[in-house]
Amino acid sequence: MFDKFATILDEKLSTPMAKLAEQRHLRAIRDGIIATLPLIIVSSMFMVIAFLPNSMPKEWAITQFISANATKILLPYRVSMYIMTLYAVFGIGYSLAKSYELDGLSGGILAELGFLLTIIPSNIAAPNEAVLALAETSTELADYLATVPSGFVLPMGNLGSAGMFIGILVSFFAVEVYRFTQKSGFKISMPPQVPASVARSFESLTPTAIVLIVVATICMFLQIDVHGMISKLIVPLVSATDTLPSVLILVFLVTFFWSFGIHGVSIVGSIARPLWLILIEENTTAWAAGQVIPNIGAEPFFQWFIWIGGSGATLALALLFAFRSKSAYGKALGKTSLVPSIFNINEPMIFGAPIVLNPMLIIPFIIAPMVNAIIAWLLTSAGMVGHVVATAPWTLPGPIGAFLACGNDWRAAVLSIGLIVLDLIIYYPFFKMYDKNLVEEEQNQEAEVL
Repeated sequence: MFDKFATILDEKLSTPMAKLAEQRHLRAIRDGIIATLPLIIVSSMFMVIAFLPNSMPKEWAITQFISANATKILLPYRVSMYIMTLYAVFGIGYSLAKSYELDGLSGGILAELGFLLTIIPSNIAAPNEAVLALAETSTELADYLATVPSGFVLPMGNLGSAGMFIGILVSFFAVEVYRFTQKSGFKISMPPQVPASVARSFESLTPTAIVLIVVATICMFLQIDVHGMISKLIVPLVSATDTLPSVLILVFLVTFFWSFGIHGVSIVGSIARPLWLILIEENTTAWAAGQVIPNIGAEPFFQWFIWIGGSGATLALALLFAFRSKSAYGKALGKTSLVPSIFNINEPMIFGAPIVLNPMLIIPFIIAPMVNAIIAWLLTSAGMVGHVVATAPWTLPGPIGAFLACGNDWRAAVLSIGLIVLDLIIYYPFFKMYDKNLVEEEQNQEAEVL
């Protein structure tokens, strides 16, 4: 019965969804955003350091030093994670161009050009003579004017997650224009004797001109606020993502696909990650400004309170196999998979137990993370645990990662440990039944040998 059901799902749902995950445009989004993860993770650590004084004694010298230099410590964050879309756009353009077997570097540069053309520079006028005259009699005004830049400046707000969707759309447009000029021959071709790098530059002249003229006309000459338009459209989508029902649906989909051997996070994350990035960036910005943190369901919330040990919260299952299994195979699997599970790598458990196509383990594999999500959401909503404000390295052990992701909140580490205990309770009866079956199989095999 279950095998028939699995076959139907594989033919009707899982295979089409796996193909969807590999669709070139979705894959380009995934590759471009994943390429920014090192920047996000490292710059998040600067955020954590800058706000360490919030959880340290005020009289310590290190606390006073960090507090005095917090602005400087946050500068790496402001030129990395704070403007993450600027980096992601290049990766998206590069990946999409490569998928068409075009030059990836040209695709990345065209995408970057198109995106920057949507960011309108502002001209800050120099102070007039009357203001300068007042400054001569006011030290405070003179000091303030010394800090105000003049000339053209580039607004940074839409270079971050707020501009992600425009960045994605413009990247697609730029690379599709590049592809059109290559396929149609509407380009400047150089003789074979010309070096490849030079020929590539001339071939990019036509798509560069098209992208520049079209985007500049829309955003600069016609003065259409594309960022404002998209922002109004996606606000309901972002708000819907940051709800408990939405979190539960995403958790179910991830574990459901994994149950049939399909990388659930790869499929779901391709669609949800741009929204998750908006949520975490809003949290980080609010935290840095000392404001109320608005969102709960950003990606680190999943990482540290739901996927403890990997998708399905399988650290608990690895612990059970390592310390409670009576079967020889279970003990060996537990010893092999425990250390990777501690660092949130659970493929050895998913395919080794296996959980894939195993109805006895699929049930807790789906239930445990959903229970984690409900409890963590309710506690965060009640203010008993801090919101996630940073992206800690995903290979950290759960309690440590939760502590850092929530801005050095010890309550987050306690919650992570509590959820692991709860996952042990959820997995235990199913583990016992499965381990009993393994023992019986091993005994039967020994009897056949004898």
